[in-house]
Amino acid sequence: MFAPRKLLLLPLLLWLSLLSAAAQILTPTKLATAVSNPTAKVGEELDLIVNARMNDTWHLYATDFDPDLGPVVFTFTFATSPAYALVGAPKSIGAKKKFDKVFGGDVTYFEKTGQIKQRIKVLQPGALSIKADVEYQTCSDTDGRCVPGNETLTFGPIEVSGKATGAIPAPASPATGAVPAPAAPAATAATNVASDQSAPAPASDTIAAAATVVSVEQQPTTPITTVGPGAPITAGVAASASNTSGGLWSFAVLAFISGLAALLTPCVFPMVPMTVSFFTGGSDTRARGILKALVYGLSIILIYTIIGVVVARLLGEDGPNFMATHWLPNLLFFVVFVVFGLSFLGLFEITLPHALVNKADAQADKGGWLGVFFMAFTLVLVSFSCTGPIVATVLGLAARGETMMPIVGMFGFSLAFALPFTLFAIFPSWLKGLPRSGGWLNTVKVVLGFVELMLALKFLSMADLAYHWNLLSRDLYIVLWIVLSALLGFYLLGKFRLSHDSELTHLSVPRLLMAVLSFSFMVYLVPGLVGAPLPLLAGYLPPQSNHDFSLANASPAVPAVNSLCETPRFASFLELPHGLQGYFDLEQAKRCARQQKKPIFIDFTGHACVNCRKMEATVWSDPQVLQRLRNDYVVVALYVDDKAELPKNEWYTSKRDGQQKTTLGKQNADFQIDAYGVNAQPYYVLLNPDDAGNKPLVTPVAYEPDIETFVKFLDAGLQQYRQQTQPVAVQQH
Repeated sequence: MFAPRKLLLLPLLLWLSLLSAAAQILTPTKLATAVSNPTAKVGEELDLIVNARMNDTWHLYATDFDPDLGPVVFTFTFATSPAYALVGAPKSIGAKKKFDKVFGGDVTYFEKTGQIKQRIKVLQPGALSIKADVEYQTCSDTDGRCVPGNETLTFGPIEVSGKATGAIPAPASPATGAVPAPAAPAATAATNVASDQSAPAPASDTIAAAATVVSVEQQPTTPITTVGPGAPITAGVAASASNTSGGLWSFAVLAFISGLAALLTPCVFPMVPMTVSFFTGGSDTRARGILKALVYGLSIILIYTIIGVVVARLLGEDGPNFMATHWLPNLLFFVVFVVFGLSFLGLFEITLPHALVNKADAQADKGGWLGVFFMAFTLVLVSFSCTGPIVATVLGLAARGETMMPIVGMFGFSLAFALPFTLFAIFPSWLKGLPRSGGWLNTVKVVLGFVELMLALKFLSMADLAYHWNLLSRDLYIVLWIVLSALLGFYLLGKFRLSHDSELTHLSVPRLLMAVLSFSFMVYLVPGLVGAPLPLLAGYLPPQSNHDFSLANASPAVPAVNSLCETPRFASFLELPHGLQGYFDLEQAKRCARQQKKPIFIDFTGHACVNCRKMEATVWSDPQVLQRLRNDYVVVALYVDDKAELPKNEWYTSKRDGQQKTTLGKQNADFQIDAYGVNAQPYYVLLNPDDAGNKPLVTPVAYEPDIETFVKFLDAGLQQYRQQTQPVAVQQH
């Protein structure tokens, strides 16, 4: 029991929790620096390069438009230095131009990525590190918000040889408000990507810049690489970030739809008119009734969002990976989903303890604003038997993403769940348009029960793949889905009834359409039994290599140019898709690549990686991609979540986190984070096998469903490899 004083503090604490969860600092633009050449002679010119990445739906204003027009022009501020001189004004590479009606003039801007160059002339020998203060502005394309930026960038170090000249530093460029640059202190640790990144670069400025790109925030990230005169390959880190952002939005929409589904259950739908009558009746004025309805809806959102915050805190930073691959949470979710699915089908009913519900109801009866909150809390408790399985589904799927997903999921779910109660309280006349409660509500519940059972198989499959139990092959998985979807279709047609169903006197059109969808899904699944890839479900089914029988495997194999040089380790339980030959150990792949004189294609993947399966089914299967992987590369798949334990003589303690890495997955994950600063999959790296530093040939890419872009990525890596292994003459300035 809470003391009365503590009860009064509870709503305040809940609101503060919500506000803290919602607060955020917007940083839509990330800047990284580079120099066109890390070495130079006195009197030579080189470029200081700023690479910018913007979030989707945001744009960054460039350098070359009237600074008095209105938007903030991207501006450098240097101080005087005898070590170098500015040459001309900054240049915006590839900026777009348009007439802005608001400001009445032409502006230039970048979307997604941008590059700005400032040319300098070096005047003194020694190690040169240059600092510049920059000001800029990033604005949203959707809601008009603008975020100013102001930070100090560091370029270098640049090793300058030769004798000093008596040249005077160039004056500032009036177009950008820049002034001559200061003598920079010695290079800091933040300006060094790695000790081996100062190796001589190719002659082209764009290629040379790739060797020295550094991050001005925290740790160095993967370089933005341009091969030849074309535009830069999209940065892998940026792609990963956008993919994560897109995943959050998609999951929020899924959670919102789940909230709408929860409204159409027998425990919730009849409560809408009952709850609305509380706010529209009584002695309250209409304005006060509307205000109470708003508080009621916000209280529902608050309660569910706090559940998401608690789950996110319990998961921690490593929680999503643990939840996605460890056998214990996967089997637990499998059992929970099966239990909830059987509950929806009517086998039994799950309810919370009556004492808990009665206490919340007693607090609601006291009235006032605290009573409104406890009315919302009572609704959450009373409707648990119907909403609990859906909430568990959302949280179960969220736990396999990132730590923000439970919060986003619960917010999206509760928003949809609370919206009708609030809107009908504000507009009570809408209640007349609601359908009456009846057997259709139970039909919704049964449909959700079948969906729960189908989703349960996903969790069992993840544990099965990660630990190689071989319990649930792709064939068996598809068979179970076919049977469940067929049973759902026959149920919707009224061919059988469950214990809590009323008699079906006629078939409604919505019910008929749902039956059509169910049988269509079943028919779509059937070719999967004989090896069809089923690309629409690629991320949710076990990989095709887990298939016991496949007509595709029975057909003559396409000859693979990238034949194996030695027997791959771990091939007894790991396999590449589409008949590709390759390795699962990077050192083996390097030995073979040196022998065959080919670059390496590293596939950082995982058994629980949904987008990995999508890429393999929809992008790797394309003839253009498959031909390049077979002919031009040595392929190595590094599973980051495989639980196979390695021999003790291969164990090591990670310098990154101080933990012992004993399994294949842990070592691959540690290598990915240590070498490339990325922990998400899929992640594709193209590598020169002779590069001991494991620097990528071009910028790695993450989830990239566009086949043409992925082909360009593979071609760019091959071109860069050939340039490195067959050097061209270096052009002198």
